[in-house]
Amino acid sequence: MTGISYYLTPDFTKLLDVNVWLAAYGQVFFSLSLAQGIMISYARYLHKKSDISNNAVITALADTGTSFLAGFAVFSVVGYLALMQGVGIEQLQITGPSLTFITYPTAISLFPVAAGLFGILFYLALFTFGLDSAFSMIEPITTGVETKWRLTKGKATAIICVLGFLASFLFITGGGLYWLEIVDQFISNFGLVLVGLVECLIIGWAFHLPRLRDHANKTSDIQIGRWWDLLIKFIIPIVLTILLLIALYDLFTRPLLYPVSALLIGGVAPCILVFILSFVFVRAKGKTGGNR
Repeated sequence: MTGISYYLTPDFTKLLDVNVWLAAYGQVFFSLSLAQGIMISYARYLHKKSDISNNAVITALADTGTSFLAGFAVFSVVGYLALMQGVGIEQLQITGPSLTFITYPTAISLFPVAAGLFGILFYLALFTFGLDSAFSMIEPITTGVETKWRLTKGKATAIICVLGFLASFLFITGGGLYWLEIVDQFISNFGLVLVGLVECLIIGWAFHLPRLRDHANKTSDIQIGRWWDLLIKFIIPIVLTILLLIALYDLFTRPLLYPVSALLIGGVAPCILVFILSFVFVRAKGKTGGNR
């Protein structure tokens, strides 16, 4: 109950912390699979008359509800660990990989009964969650490879999975946890926000938004108005730009936890490389001799 009380008690002063907003946006982008090409890839499977707006609202509410419910499971265990160790919840590592691989296993090991069984169930659940997320995360890449070079779904998936598997060896080295933290921070705080910003600018200014809105309204129960155009063209780009600039300022003004070379290799380089490779693959000739 101490953990749940901590979870449900708001601290409104945190709203003045830009890192909280960055973490919130990173969570929303990652949890809803935004700015990763996932929604675009899955949209190709929809029927032309699918209820777009209604499905979007249901997906967002269901995802938020699931995340909120998961908080009870996390903080009830965290509160139990704090009680058993006689410390405050603030003193525990309850963020990032430490929660998964240190805090939670420690709490489970202190269970009075069936600790081994709960440990197996926890990591089995963790494995299935990770596998399920991997399905969606590789879908945009496999879809592009499959379409561009006329490969079968199985071959495209195998190629991407093998490349991802080899690249992930970096995270099982002695410094793997540190590399993971660097990559995660840059992708969540910079990569996803930057891609979301670019998407809004392209969709908002290079496409005819009223046409997209009219199409959605024709097939959906929930009607979207001109406020949607304002969000895409102005409000969201302004908010994301402000967050991006503040994150950059915070990065260069606060004491660095890692060497500059590590930040450049594990953070800056992957973000830049993704943009460069996207243009390279677009310009590359497909198997049919052209682009689709």
